[in-house]
Amino acid sequence: MTQTLRLAVSLAFVTGLLAAAAGDAEAAPARNIVLIHGAFVDGSGWRPVYDILSRDGYNVTIVQQPLTGLAEDVAATKRMLDRQTGPVILVAHSYGGAIITEAGTDPKVVGLVYIAAHAPDEGETESGNAGRFPALGRDAIEKTPDGYAYIDPKRYHAEFAADLPAAEAEFEARSQFFTRASVFTTPITNPAWKLKPSWYMVAKADHIISPDLERMYAARAHSHKVEIAGASHSVYRSHPKEVAALIEEAARHAEDNQ
Repeated sequence: MTQTLRLAVSLAFVTGLLAAAAGDAEAAPARNIVLIHGAFVDGSGWRPVYDILSRDGYNVTIVQQPLTGLAEDVAATKRMLDRQTGPVILVAHSYGGAIITEAGTDPKVVGLVYIAAHAPDEGETESGNAGRFPALGRDAIEKTPDGYAYIDPKRYHAEFAADLPAAEAEFEARSQFFTRASVFTTPITNPAWKLKPSWYMVAKADHIISPDLERMYAARAHSHKVEIAGASHSVYRSHPKEVAALIEEAARHAEDNQ
């Protein structure tokens, strides 16, 4: 074998190894999980899910978006996505679904997980879709004179967190994160669920987002869907094991750039 032929064979061998390694990397599950909270709450509610995912070896980041406008909340999410190394599963609860529907087009995102969350189409708004599928407790949402929304503390437990202990719901009601009401009427421009695989958890006893609207979102996006019986809108807190399991399913199955 000539020296030129030996070199060609060696280069082909190395190229094959690199290609195989790249293929293995693409097939590997996503290890980065980014969690987005919804309106009226902050990221601390994700703690039970965070603990499970971290214990299972995932790199978990929680976004504390300002809830001052969809554009600002998307920017906060992209800021965190920029800090990730490797593929990301982007997870959201409630209004956070609109955020990941916009931010999820980022090339690092390989899967979207909606937990009782909005997933509007282009030109749609959360309030518009909620009007088509009225929820039992939507009238518990009130608004301040300067345009911020909150939930009537007297109704918080029954409507937002019925399956949480009363003391926890009371504290959450009294520590609400007031949310700019305009986030619910801001149209989506480029829905990521049309481009990325998605998973959806329906909370069957949700009083804030109608379970029928949640089912519509899941069906339209061709999401891998699970339904949790008796779960309130706070399903991400009341059923952390089921939520973490769905996220881990997405991490195992989502493919890079698909």
